[in-house]
Amino acid sequence: MTPPRTAAGPAVPKKRRGGRPGGGELLAAAVGAVPGGAARPGQQQMAEAIERSIATGEHLLVQAGTGTGKSLAYLAPALTVDGPVVVSTATLALQSQLVDHDLPRLADAVEPVLGRRPTFAVLKGRHHYLCLARLDNSVEEEPEDTLFDAPRPGGGTKWLGEAGRLGKQMQRLRDWAEKTATGDRDELDPGVDDQVWRSASMPARECVGATRCPFGQECFAEASRARAREADIVVTNHSLLAVDMLAGRHIVPPHKLLVVDEAHELADRVSSAAQAELEPQLIDRSARRARPLLRPDVAERLTEAGDALAVGLAEAPAGRITNGLPPALREACTLLDAATRAALEAIGDIKADDPDPVRKQQAKAALDELSTTAQRLLEEADHDVAWVEKPENGSRRALVVAPLSVAGTLATHLYDERTVVATSATLALGGRFDTVARALGLDAPPPAPPSPAAAALATAAAAARPRPEVADAEVRRTVTGTVPATEGPGWTSLDVGSPFDYARQGILYVAAHLPRPSVSGLPEAAGEELLALVGALGGRTLGLFSSRRAAQQAAELVRARTDLPVLLQGEEALPLLVRRFREERESCLFGVMSLWQGVDVPGDSCQLVVIDRLPFPRPDEPLAAARAAAVDAGGGSGFAAVSVPIAAVRLAQGVGRLIRATGDRGVVAVLDSRLETARGYGPFLRRSLPPFWYTTRPDVARGALERLGKS
Repeated sequence: MTPPRTAAGPAVPKKRRGGRPGGGELLAAAVGAVPGGAARPGQQQMAEAIERSIATGEHLLVQAGTGTGKSLAYLAPALTVDGPVVVSTATLALQSQLVDHDLPRLADAVEPVLGRRPTFAVLKGRHHYLCLARLDNSVEEEPEDTLFDAPRPGGGTKWLGEAGRLGKQMQRLRDWAEKTATGDRDELDPGVDDQVWRSASMPARECVGATRCPFGQECFAEASRARAREADIVVTNHSLLAVDMLAGRHIVPPHKLLVVDEAHELADRVSSAAQAELEPQLIDRSARRARPLLRPDVAERLTEAGDALAVGLAEAPAGRITNGLPPALREACTLLDAATRAALEAIGDIKADDPDPVRKQQAKAALDELSTTAQRLLEEADHDVAWVEKPENGSRRALVVAPLSVAGTLATHLYDERTVVATSATLALGGRFDTVARALGLDAPPPAPPSPAAAALATAAAAARPRPEVADAEVRRTVTGTVPATEGPGWTSLDVGSPFDYARQGILYVAAHLPRPSVSGLPEAAGEELLALVGALGGRTLGLFSSRRAAQQAAELVRARTDLPVLLQGEEALPLLVRRFREERESCLFGVMSLWQGVDVPGDSCQLVVIDRLPFPRPDEPLAAARAAAVDAGGGSGFAAVSVPIAAVRLAQGVGRLIRATGDRGVVAVLDSRLETARGYGPFLRRSLPPFWYTTRPDVARGALERLGKS
């Protein structure tokens, strides 16, 4: 992840034949329009590689470290493609950055070069847009079928005051419907509760279609698709991209180039899109919705199936189902399959003269989804994983099924008839692209074994290196360079590094003297180490913990033993906590997994990132456990093939919170000795991280923090 060697001087942008500007010229115009903007070698290299992929049709994986400016690096060459280019992101934060900042700035900058102003559009799922048909129907629906059918967190029903509040929100939504031009939920300010929005929006599976809907000509979702078809660049999200692939590629407009930003998240989003579940509340809601269209005895069969599922879930333990569905759950799925088939047959097809096709389609869609899920669970296919969910707060119980792997789905649907550029700051795990490539459905060769000469040199170097406990005061540096390119049939890869000088800006400190973590929560020795590090700096600490219990114990410890303000995730809304952390210089912010990617605090407000233990998936994570078991059954190591890559991505994301700008300085402290002592996976994980100076000496880490604290 260090910057690659480049030729002296910036690359000279070239015009294409016929005078049409190329990606390099557009990038130069975009960078020149930014106050203080300057050419970045990694950004130029990435843009040039994308242009080559556009020309050859070869798919490309690009690792672009923080600060590269990768958004402009792919947006500029995207404007050289005829027809829409689709950009998919994993997070709303990046989507907002593209739509609200990067794309408008790019359009202004390149308009004189292109001779026209490029256009862009945002494409979201139907449920993000107000549905006028649903809003019209909600006036007539019974309360328990709209605002009051969704279970509250922790269970129970809504009290009268809350019902009144939701009713006022519904009226505000109706007033907004008469004024909005887009119907996009993100433009409704202030917003409304989820259950209110559900009563006025339409999931895709329940939509009757514009031609059959009485409001088809005014449909906000259809209008957004029309705008997307006419735009130069369409910004969407991984979840909708996944649904588009699974539904036959008819949602996102036809395109020749797809850019997948935050590509390390894509496989998980596709897995989530292919996941299905059964809940008693969902069956009950579907039965109420279909009851006006059914004979009483048919509707009663649906209710009985929901009751049977509730009993089966109460009896079954939480976790992965490994030996077939328990009898009670099998019986519930069988009853549900039969009941939904009977109900669908009774409702029949939607006809042109149906008095209310929208409600009929809603009822049919809900029943069809229940039937499909019940059949899928009863099939117990080897390529699926089933489990019982029972959250600790008792908010819901569900029977869930998901694919064991989505690599085959991606191989079949992601790359067909388009060129794909996948980019992220964390694509090269263990110093190679092949692990992520295989997860994305690409045919990746296994790493070649080192030559005898290289192996001998490595052995000699390891023997000559001083042991950590007797090393001199110089901090050891991780020896890494630009990740070597990996390629396979129809694809290649590139690491463009980062403009940050990680070896000068930060230290990676591993507390190798601590005992191997064994119990949940924060061990006493790790707590003392945390206190010493935080005290040396005087706050300014982002604590990333493996569990809520560990985060809470750490917060209680620092509050009890210091006067530093400690912000704990869950005590206030996360955006408010992050803002306070940024503004209150001596504060500490402690939290769990959502902080590992969602915090961007450049400057001296965050100069110490503490990670309590390596973020391996929990043994009770059903999908990860099932995938590891499948590898073990095939003669491989499930831990190495599944758990270690997951930990590598999570660790790299967490470590990446430290250096966010060229002036940032600080220390990443990992309180898990296995990062140094585990010979099997420790080096792999370290190679997945930016090339900080590396030390296992507590005095070196504390000394650096004390100097920062005085600066």
